[in-house]
This record gives sequence, C-alpha cells and structure tokens, in this order.
Amino acid sequence: MALVAAVLLTTVGGTTTAARAASPGAGTVSATSPNVAWTGGPFAFTLLGDSYAATAELVTEPAAPAPGPIGAASFTTYPAPGTLPRAHDAGEPSIGVNWKTGKVMYQAYTDTYRVSFDDTSTPATAVWQDKSAHLPRCTANASLDPILYTDHDTGRTFESQLAGKTSLMCFTDDDGETWTPSQGGGINSGVDHQTVGGGRWSSGGLGGLGLYPNAVYYCSQDIADALCASSRDGGLTFGPAVPMYTLLDCGGLHGHVKVSPKDGTVYVPNKGCGDNQAVAVSEDNGLTWQVRKVPTSLPADSDPSVGVASDGTVYFGYQNADGHARVAVSHDQGRTWVSDQDVGAALGVKNAVFPAVVAGDADRAAFAFLGTTTGGNYQDAQNFTGEWHLYVAVTYDGGATWSLTDATPQDPVQKGSICTGGTTCGTDRNLLDFMDVQIDKQGRVLVGYADGCTGACATGGAQNFDALATIARQSGGRSLFAVYDPVTAEKVKKK
Repeated sequence: MALVAAVLLTTVGGTTTAARAASPGAGTVSATSPNVAWTGGPFAFTLLGDSYAATAELVTEPAAPAPGPIGAASFTTYPAPGTLPRAHDAGEPSIGVNWKTGKVMYQAYTDTYRVSFDDTSTPATAVWQDKSAHLPRCTANASLDPILYTDHDTGRTFESQLAGKTSLMCFTDDDGETWTPSQGGGINSGVDHQTVGGGRWSSGGLGGLGLYPNAVYYCSQDIADALCASSRDGGLTFGPAVPMYTLLDCGGLHGHVKVSPKDGTVYVPNKGCGDNQAVAVSEDNGLTWQVRKVPTSLPADSDPSVGVASDGTVYFGYQNADGHARVAVSHDQGRTWVSDQDVGAALGVKNAVFPAVVAGDADRAAFAFLGTTTGGNYQDAQNFTGEWHLYVAVTYDGGATWSLTDATPQDPVQKGSICTGGTTCGTDRNLLDFMDVQIDKQGRVLVGYADGCTGACATGGAQNFDALATIARQSGGRSLFAVYDPVTAEKVKKK
C-alpha cells in the first residue's frame, strides 16, 4: 500500500501558495513563490490504519545555468520527392542508419525509404528510394502505428506495423532489397505505441542463441500496464512480454527503447510516473524492470527520449510541464540525475514537443525537438499562433553546457497549434506523436521529422497541415565522435 504525505506551504501573509503530495522516500517538496513559509512539522498522516511521518524544509533552488552558446552545429534539410507514395504521409517517422553501408532508412507510415547521401559535393546530395516491405515482399500493408529501428552495428533494419497485441514486422539485412517476416512481438504484448530497439546483451541475464550478436526488444503499452519482449535470435521470434510497470507506477504511453552500448542496460522513458518523468530500466535483458524517476522533472504531454553514450552515460531529453525543453544526465543507470537544464532558453524557446535524443562519445549528445518562441497553450487550435522550427542542441562536455541551433530558420515546420492529445485531436495532429534522431558512423546527427508547413506555407502562406518526410543532416560543427573532429592548428601543435 502506498502512503501519501501532503505538505501545505503558505506565504508569509497566510495565503496558500502550494500543496504538494509526496510518496514516502520522495525526499523533497518544493514551491516557486519567493515568499513562502511552511506551516510546521514534523507531519504525521494516517491512511487506512497505516501511518507515515514527514518533515518539510524550504530550500533555495540552485540558479539555472546561463544559456549556452548557439550554432555549434549546422544542418541541411532533405525533403523526400513527391513521387514517393507516402512522402506526404510521414507523421511520427523513424530513422535508422546502417554504419556498414552508410544508407539511411526512413519509415513513413507503411513505406520504408532508403536514402543515400553523396558527400563529394557541398552541400551533400541525397537520393530517396522506395524499399518498402509491402506484399508480396513482406507484410507492411496496413498499420495502427509504424516504427523502424536499425541496428547500426549489424546493419539489420526492422520495420514494424502495429496490429493489435502484436505487429506485422519484417527485417532486412541489405537495406531493403529483401525482407524477412518476423513473429512481430512477444505473446501478450500491448495494443498500442510500440517501440523496437536493440543492442548488446547484458551480462546480468540470459543472452542470445548464437544466431545474432545483439538483443532485440519489442515494447508496447496495454492501457493498464506496459510490456517488453526480448528476442534471442535477431528478431525472428520473441519471448513472452514482461510488464515494465503498471498504472500504479506510470501512465501507459512511453517513449522509444534504447540500449546501452557499454553494458546492455535497457531504457524505456515515460512522461508521467507520479510526480515526475522517469525511465523504466532493465539490467537483465528485459527479465525484470525498475522505474527510476528524474526528480527535477514534472509530467508533461510529449514522450521523453533517452540517448546512451559509449560509456553508459544517459541523456534524458524531455518536455517539462511548462512546455520547455530540458535535459538531465545520469551516470549510474538512472538512479541519480545531474545537470538538468533548459536547453531552449538560448533562443527563447517557450514550448517544445517531440523530444529525440542520441549520444555518441561519453561527453557528446544531441537533443532534437520542435520548438516555438511563443508561450501559452500550444494545443489551442483557435488562438495559438506560434511558428514552430526544428531545433537541435548539442553538448561536448557531458551536458554541463548545450549549444542550440535553429535547424530550419527560414522554413517553419508548423504554424499554429500542434495537438499532442492523441485521437481527440483535429487537423493539427498532422505530425502525430514523435520524431526520431540518429547518428551515422562519423557521428553526424540526422533528424527524421515530418514537415507540416510546405509549399506556400513555407514562404508566408497559411498552414497546410502537411507531413512531408524530411531529414535534417548535420553539415557543420563537431560530430558526436571526437575522432572525426576537424584537425586544428592547436591540435597539430600539441602533437
């Protein structure tokens, strides 16, 4: 039974300014008023015969770090040609990169596109090709939710189309030339919002069968809980789905599964776990899970995202309750968090949606999101008039500072509202629920997003609620792998 302690905070003049509920062990109670006094303590509370004692202490929150520099990375955008069947139906896209071939895979609803970049010219050029897994090649003909994942080490790409408590899944080892059908998910998987991911096996649990070097995970939510199944044979079959948490712990919807390249720890982020956002964590290859909260966060509307660096450092990017884009960092698998800060402040971003995070070296990560400098209720279709752009923040010092770039300064991604309320939305849900970010073998950041403002809208006209498949690819600045940093005079001198 969970016991709840409530602490009443009042102003010096006696007006109530905050009342905060805290579960046992939560540790802190906070208020934002500059003139707050607490009413006394310790406090004892009774719930159905059980009791719990708590004390409250008001402390001054540390000042937020000053906004970091801007423009450390630059980007070039590559929209899909309109000749592709689903080019304008790319809401909530996924992107993957095959480090063996350099090919980029992009999922637009049931279509899978392969993108080839040519860096012999500046800027690089891109060729988009349709390599979809439709019948008779495979099973991707209908979907309740699409998702794609590329294991960049092996080059295997999975595309999954939600079909109730499983998915129609196929994988390819040759960048979409041929496809192999999969079981699609574990027995008793969830009905919604699936995610597919993978990586090295943890030494703390049962490993693979020797048919494929890495683990593959299929996770989804089932209203009352969320579950994850692991594959020991490279995604051909999956074991039974195991609960990650229930509604007593977190809301059902979750973000995308990520795996630590250092030790195989599995992370699934969640936007609402009691008073905070959190990650569900497995250290035994998906057999058991723990919910580990980010105590400086508050629940919000967009799914958070994690990026895991080469040394296991976890970067947690999220939309906070006030709409701002924030990042926190963990060096102990989500048990504690540091350096939580507003990464949109440098350019005045007041609302952000669709967090997407990727990491490279231990001290390097990128956080992509759609943002607007207009505050207020961004889901108010009648009154919100903000202009949204794609922003990317990068860190080269382990999250101590972040440099923010407006990746689409002359080309808005959306005008007006963006609805993140699911199926209750109207026409402003054209972008659906998320976007994706990955890195290539050289550490360049690639963001897969849907452009909702195209044609005349992009040059000053009215919002047209498009969803054009688009990639923003890093074209300047340091990548997320230091080994590919440009050689400078200072480096030559040190040698």
